Formats: sequence, C-alpha cells, structure tokens
Amino acid sequence: MTGQSTKTSESFGLDRLATPIGIALLVTDAEGALRALDWEDYEHRMRELLRLHHGAVSLSDQPAPAAMRAALSGYFVGDLGQLSAIAWRVAGTPFQRKVWTALAQIPAGTTLSYGALAARLGMPKAVRAVGHANGSNPISVVLPCHRLIGADGSLVKYGGGLERKRWLLRHEGVVV
Repeated sequence: MTGQSTKTSESFGLDRLATPIGIALLVTDAEGALRALDWEDYEHRMRELLRLHHGAVSLSDQPAPAAMRAALSGYFVGDLGQLSAIAWRVAGTPFQRKVWTALAQIPAGTTLSYGALAARLGMPKAVRAVGHANGSNPISVVLPCHRLIGADGSLVKYGGGLERKRWLLRHEGVVV
C-alpha cells in the first residue's frame, strides 16, 4: 500500500491527556503513530481537519501508546526534547507535508517567521501558503506550529488560542 486514500473510512484511536493548558486529544493509528493532537475545546476543528486529510474517520476511545503519553507528559513538565521521540504520520498535500516536516525541525526555545520558513523551504514568496499549511497542521505541539511568529515578532494566531501559544513559547524559554 503506498500513499493515502481519502476515499475509504479510516479508524483511529482517541485518548485524552491532562496538561497544564487543558485536555489534549491524542488521535493515533493502528501502528501507534500520532495522527492528530488538539485541545478538547477545539475538538470540532480537529475532527474537521481529520476529515479534510483522511475522508471519513471514525474515532474510538483507545489509549495512546504509553511511551507517547510519557513523552508528552515529560515535555509539559520541562523535558522539551521528549517531543522528538513521538512517532507521527500525516496526510495532507505534498506542500503541507513539507511545511509540517519543517516545523518539526524548529528547535524548542526558538521561533521562526512564516517568511523565514518559506525561504528555508526554497519558496520565499510562499509566505501565505506556509501560513495556510501551518494553520491546518493536525498535530499541535509535536509539529510545533506555535514556534511560527509574524515577521515583526507578533504571535499572530494559533489554532489552540493565543494564550496556549504564549504558554508553550514561555514554557520553551522564549521571551514573548
């Protein structure tokens, strides 16, 4: 089986993890890879992104892998390097996947402007496209869309709310 089929129904597990900034929803596939991470108060948005990226999706209560839960909990208590231990998989367009993969390479404690990320991808004029891809990132925190900021240093926006973005950046040592 090669790529992603958006025509068939996919079944994923759904778990919840208490964090200092709310209940995180963890969506995992049969192999234990993270497919989505969003916030309980944004569950509708998460389900819509899953539908856009995968077609019909059914979610059933199922614990996420213990190592994933431990890594996320470790991150939230200050062990920032734990995020790199989490296996993830995304659908989306080739461009979106390129942006999301690049997000994972922005080190904790640093930020990058949308324009700088577009330039890093070799497409300096694709600032808006990078912004749109960032906004449809299904895996919050692990694919750290919160590390993208405006060219003037402003926080711009975050799918989980600006207060969460501010908390995540401060947690990682960024002065905001």
